[in-house]
Amino acid sequence: MNIRKNDNVVVISGNAKGKTGKILKVYPERHRVIVEGVNIIKRHTRPSQKNPQGGITQKEAPIHVSNVMLLDPKTSAPTRVGTKIVKDESTRKKTRVRVAKATGETF
Repeated sequence: MNIRKNDNVVVISGNAKGKTGKILKVYPERHRVIVEGVNIIKRHTRPSQKNPQGGITQKEAPIHVSNVMLLDPKTSAPTRVGTKIVKDESTRKKTRVRVAKATGETF
């Protein structure tokens, strides 16, 4: 998966198509992500010591990772992601960085 926590994404299919938000949580084993403000569900809760009032609470539910696309940091447009190996001259270590296919900008 090329998507990580705190990435800005846009939903490309489903009921929330066109909405943008930040990734709050990633479930790589299930190929799902939670996006801030997208796929809101209502949960009926009983009164408890934590929540003595009870009532209806709203929270984000996970959506499949194939339904979101990263936003390019340069143009704020949806873009595909590739990887590139960059060599650090001072430490002589190779690191893999994510690269926007459209502009070549690194994430």
